[in-house]
Amino acid sequence: MAKVLDGAAIAAQIKQEVAEEVRALASRGIRPGLAAVLVGNVAASEIYVGSKVRACEELGISSDLITPPSDVTTAQMLELVEQLNHRDDIDGILIQLPLPPQIDSKNLLDAIHPAKDVDGFHPINAGRLQAGRPALAPCTPAGVIEILKRSHIPIAGKHAVVLGRSDIVGKPAAMLLLHENATVTICHSKTEDLAEHTRRADILVAAIGRPGFVTADMVRPGATLIDVGINRLTTREEFDRFFAGDAKREATFAKRGSTLVGDIHPKAFEISSAYTPVPGGVGLLTIAMLMANTVRAAKLRRGI
Repeated sequence: MAKVLDGAAIAAQIKQEVAEEVRALASRGIRPGLAAVLVGNVAASEIYVGSKVRACEELGISSDLITPPSDVTTAQMLELVEQLNHRDDIDGILIQLPLPPQIDSKNLLDAIHPAKDVDGFHPINAGRLQAGRPALAPCTPAGVIEILKRSHIPIAGKHAVVLGRSDIVGKPAAMLLLHENATVTICHSKTEDLAEHTRRADILVAAIGRPGFVTADMVRPGATLIDVGINRLTTREEFDRFFAGDAKREATFAKRGSTLVGDIHPKAFEISSAYTPVPGGVGLLTIAMLMANTVRAAKLRRGI
């Protein structure tokens, strides 16, 4: 029977370790600080940022929630980032995406000082990651590695296939797996004979943003499946395609009018050796790794 890789338990473990690091820094008069910038009133973004601020409070990290109006300009946002870059009480700067269309998001993210780039998106941090030098890695890919390591799943020498080539998940996940001595194949929407590649994977990381895209016939029996996708199903037709006969999911769908599915079809999990569920898997690691990055940034900035 396939092993369920419990994201909640691993996230809790990481948060406990972060809290211990925060206490150790406090004994030296240091309190890590995170600035969270939330533009406008997007309900989903408010929920995400609220979760991050609460995690800071829980772990003893100082947080500063900054909420510019939805009509803010790129120039105004760049000025804000510059102020945060110079604040010594701020170790990490988080700008919640997506941003309103009038803002040049790429230019803004590039303006964050690499030492405070706790999302790991800055080109300098991307370059350091590729070179294997100390860097702040993107939170979700870093969480993928933590799940594998803490679940005692071998990486070195294994064939890892990453489905997706985004700068936020796919590319950094591939690089982190390579640094752990996996043999890595990156696949994407233009890959020919995609199933031939995915069926060779010992570890398959799916981050393509398409519900249930990876089906059982695309998976090698006994593979480890890491599902990064989070897709919301809202229609009965969609629900029945993935969860027909699943009483627990049925109850959730009836109550909320929606349920979540990853990029891997649930039937594929049945032939795996281990997998991350959706929800309850990789997504829960993202905030935990953001907290870990904030503490790491605080220490790196002070030469600790």
